[in-house]
Amino acid sequence: MMNNNLLKQLLLIIVLSTYLGSTHLASAAGLPPLIDNQPLPSLAPMLERAMPAVVNISTTTNVQIAENPLMQDPFFRHFFGVPNQPNQPRQQQRNSLGSGVIIDSNQGFVLTNNHVIDKADKIMVTLHDGRQLNAQLIGTDKDSDVAIIQIPADNLTQLPIANSEQVRVGDFVVAIGSPFGLSQTVTSGIVSALGRSGLGIEGYEDFIQTDASINPGNSGGALVNLRGELVGMNTAILAPSGGNVGIGFAIPSKMAMSIKDSLVKHGEVRRGLLGVTTQDLTPDLINAFNLSNKNGAAVSRIENNSPAAKAGLEPGDIITSINGKEIKGSAEIRNLIGMMQIGDKVNIEYIRSGVKKQATAEIGKPVRPQLTGEKLHQTLQGTILSNTQKDQVEGILFEKVAASSAAWRAGLRPGDIIISANRYRVHNLEELQQVIAPNNALLINIQRGQEGFFLVLQ
Repeated sequence: MMNNNLLKQLLLIIVLSTYLGSTHLASAAGLPPLIDNQPLPSLAPMLERAMPAVVNISTTTNVQIAENPLMQDPFFRHFFGVPNQPNQPRQQQRNSLGSGVIIDSNQGFVLTNNHVIDKADKIMVTLHDGRQLNAQLIGTDKDSDVAIIQIPADNLTQLPIANSEQVRVGDFVVAIGSPFGLSQTVTSGIVSALGRSGLGIEGYEDFIQTDASINPGNSGGALVNLRGELVGMNTAILAPSGGNVGIGFAIPSKMAMSIKDSLVKHGEVRRGLLGVTTQDLTPDLINAFNLSNKNGAAVSRIENNSPAAKAGLEPGDIITSINGKEIKGSAEIRNLIGMMQIGDKVNIEYIRSGVKKQATAEIGKPVRPQLTGEKLHQTLQGTILSNTQKDQVEGILFEKVAASSAAWRAGLRPGDIIISANRYRVHNLEELQQVIAPNNALLINIQRGQEGFFLVLQ
């Protein structure tokens, strides 16, 4: 562990380097070889231990290319000299680069981002010593952007894992990865902030923010402390130009390791259900509930027969702590519950009418209630609907639309999501039922992929 004297020396070197660089005198004056009869502090010994555990990842993906409809015509194919094989799809190979961290040298497990290896047909890992190895996908979780791949376990170096909950703002950190394909690149900085969420980058966000330079290609690389222990996995940058501006984000090591355990065991993250919807406390809500503390999240909805309902929670309760962790907002609740598995116990502290209370719930299996459309409205006959939360949009999903139905003829398709009905925002089947009048026309707002449109069914 770095002592105070050595830390002071490191800070002195940073100040000297900045001063000499700004006055263009570094090459002439140089830095003294010793300070207080001790060698200059350096990160090199730590990096020599840590860098062999950080790898370069390259992927190859075969993408089908849509052909111009004119090329389906034999006349045009003959005119342009295209072989007469209109039904044979054309493919193009796309390559991408990223980084990864060896976290288990015995099993050959490598931690990386989902977006680094997403839809890849071939994953190639290049080690610090130049070896190139084919990797096998073990499991991936899109919502948290975490993936585990496996390489042959032959003379590998793994990175020790630190408890990211002990990281503090101001701690020195080092990012190791392959920005722009430049493997084994090292940048340094400090922890700028903790618990960053609500950025819309991932489904579950609890980022460590750092000013250590992170650029495209750093994704999946290591964020380490001065002991060379993994505190986070570099994941994203926030920059209009797509390059580093001193705002980078890393997934905390504790969160990544929790997801890794599930991916290795099941190949996926089997998230459970608490059945509670919460919202952040605004000044108006704080006054309305007569609260003395601005931290916490207000319960706005409880699903019927859910673990939260069985535990006795009600709308209007203010959740202040989960499993001993203080809750500052609704995003923390979503992250904490999202990292739990079916059967896990949840100890909840909350305030009801000014009185502090406690409850214990058990994470249950996700239940997606289904309903045939004809029970809602005659124009929805031949459809099956269910609650969904897709791409961070909560609504009602059309799981099935019969091709011969009036709903199909009106333009509805499987995968469409109802966002509003009769000009009311609806989040689930219960709310949809409340705003529908069976004998009147039905106005619905549909989201289909990145598009949205209205339909009138009558």
